[in-house]
Amino acid sequence: MEHLLQVYTGDGKGKTTASMGAALRMIGHKGKVFLVQFMKMDNSGELLPLKEMGVNIYPAPQFNKFTYQMNEDELKQASEDMKNAVDSMIEAINDFKPALTVFDELCVATGLKLIDEKQALKLIDTALIHGECIVTGRYAPASFLEKADYVSEIKAVKHPFNEGMPAREGIEW
Repeated sequence: MEHLLQVYTGDGKGKTTASMGAALRMIGHKGKVFLVQFMKMDNSGELLPLKEMGVNIYPAPQFNKFTYQMNEDELKQASEDMKNAVDSMIEAINDFKPALTVFDELCVATGLKLIDEKQALKLIDTALIHGECIVTGRYAPASFLEKADYVSEIKAVKHPFNEGMPAREGIEW
């Protein structure tokens, strides 16, 4: 069976939600799921139930603020932390052999140069050895789009964030 790459990108809400739905579907078919959330804290509401259902959640370097709030030294450190984590992610994927790997926000981490594009492609290629791979986030590099078998662009038409409403627990995180 050929393993395919799916990319969920664009400026709209729902990329992570779609990937978590795919993870849930794979769990429902008794497949193993490996999840890495880049550039996020570990308080997203989907993590606890997915972990309880057996998803292997890799502890990627966490950010305690958005990249646009970071100074140059903090951005440099965040990039080093991400780059240093890639080899251990690859090892974990090869050990776990998931039927589905989700790299949530890898497009953003790559687009913001926190992870080198070649390293990101190496992560994707490793995941595809074992199963399907989903990559999410804005700013999907052209190399991801070219490699992908599915590309879904989620477009923002209207969002309360643009009117000043902060992200809401249970809805956006």
